[in-house]
Amino acid sequence: QVQVVESGGGLVQPGGSLRLSCAAHGNIFKINTMGWYRQAPGKQRELVATITSWGRTNYADAVKGRFTIFRDNAKNTVDLQMSSLKPEDTAVYYCNAGVVPVGAGDREYATWGQGTQVTVSS
Repeated sequence: QVQVVESGGGLVQPGGSLRLSCAAHGNIFKINTMGWYRQAPGKQRELVATITSWGRTNYADAVKGRFTIFRDNAKNTVDLQMSSLKPEDTAVYYCNAGVVPVGAGDREYATWGQGTQVTVSS
């Protein structure tokens, strides 16, 4: 069984910074793409940023230049450094990992964390 756990959310003032962390635990053979998504109240979950196992990144237009995604393949972790935060960044942030478990061949399972709340407010 594989678990994905996020941490680092909280309350921050507009213009501030926050770093989210995510770690995948369990019987993992490899992880393909890892990423961060968010869901604001009354809205659909949306992509924030993703990073492949070889380091290729992709960002939503709304966060380009403000957010940076980092990954440590050895530790199965992915972080999201958020800067110049805006009230519209307020959402629950979810980590996603494309996990290939040990013994699963090449079959990948999209594994989600429980989410961490980020609130940007003065």
